[in-house]
Amino acid sequence: MKKTAVLMTLIIALGLVLAACAPAAECPECPSVPDCPPVGPTTDLGGREVRIAEENSYPPFNYLDKDTDEPIGWDYDVMRAVCEKLNCTPVFVEAAWEGMFEAMAAGEYDMAFDGITITVPRSMVVDYGDPYIEYGQVILILADDERPGVADVDGLVASDLNIGVQIATTNEVTAIKLVGEPRILSFAEYDMPVTALLVGDVDTVIIDEVAAIGFMGENPGEMRIAFAVTSGEMLAPIFPPLSPLVEPINWAMQELFADGTIDEICEKWLLRPCTPE
Repeated sequence: MKKTAVLMTLIIALGLVLAACAPAAECPECPSVPDCPPVGPTTDLGGREVRIAEENSYPPFNYLDKDTDEPIGWDYDVMRAVCEKLNCTPVFVEAAWEGMFEAMAAGEYDMAFDGITITVPRSMVVDYGDPYIEYGQVILILADDERPGVADVDGLVASDLNIGVQIATTNEVTAIKLVGEPRILSFAEYDMPVTALLVGDVDTVIIDEVAAIGFMGENPGEMRIAFAVTSGEMLAPIFPPLSPLVEPINWAMQELFADGTIDEICEKWLLRPCTPE
């Protein structure tokens, strides 16, 4: 009887160990079992190429250097640092903003940074990674503009000033809510409303605060931020639905935040760290 009891106990114990190893989530309990799959994000992508969509018209995140015509910006520095962590090769692909979400959903790219705000409708089309910057939208005007309509939100709403935006962006949505569609001029690329402002084709521009800093840096002394319109919005990378890259990229970004690399890159391009205080 005792032998039978001992044998049964061993069988039950062995069964529990094997059962614990069946799902991947339980494998830390029995790492020596050969059939246990790895747990947690992949941290070595084996040198694989990662295709990153970039618009190249959204400074300071991605744009063409005026002197060399080479693409530069926050996105490029961060993604190269990410691939150093993950042993991957970044392949940057210039892509239009219009249609980017549909192309991402279809798997034409592996991911994109490109200053993409987290919204519920977009999350129904693509997968988001972890957010990396919190920001607000602002009104950008010419440096010498002192008209009452650029003093504050109420002044802008009461005026007849128009607003330039990029089409199909949260900036366009905010502008329409603020003053109505007839006063909105929408452009295909992110830098076009700013160019229109500089040449006098639009009165104001609604733009992400972090991008406003980039455009003002590219055009020193020519523009200023009049006032903030929104706050508490988040930028995050996007991926095709169910992409296996989401967890590795999130892991690498967390590592880069932890070792200070992200803050160094943010101070270089955004003039402030990105880690929340």
